[in-house]
Amino acid sequence: MYQPRTPNYRKSDPVMRWNLPDRVFFASGACHILAHAFIERFDAIGSLTPIWFHPKNGLPGNHIVVSGGDWIFDYHGYSNHKRFMDNCFRRARQRWPGWDADIIPLPRDVLISEPKSREFDGL
Repeated sequence: MYQPRTPNYRKSDPVMRWNLPDRVFFASGACHILAHAFIERFDAIGSLTPIWFHPKNGLPGNHIVVSGGDWIFDYHGYSNHKRFMDNCFRRARQRWPGWDADIIPLPRDVLISEPKSREFDGL
């Protein structure tokens, strides 16, 4: 749900997107790449789950994080799961009144496969 503040930023401009600072890049549409890399590097026992925030009613705010049970990982780093969820929904509702989202666990291969990601409407 990050909103880039880069002057004249256009998501459709790949050069501009790739030249964003890392944290902004992963916050602005590449969260699935960060989630995949994190799981590949740190999930030795298969306990981490990618979670998709799928906004309802066509509103913006898609996001993918990694859940480790009582914690979440995304471009912010580690956060308490409940605190992260509460903050995420509160901030989204400040920007888009009435914002709500389904929280959907994803199979890991969806993060790096366009055909598999297309099996999830809106992903």
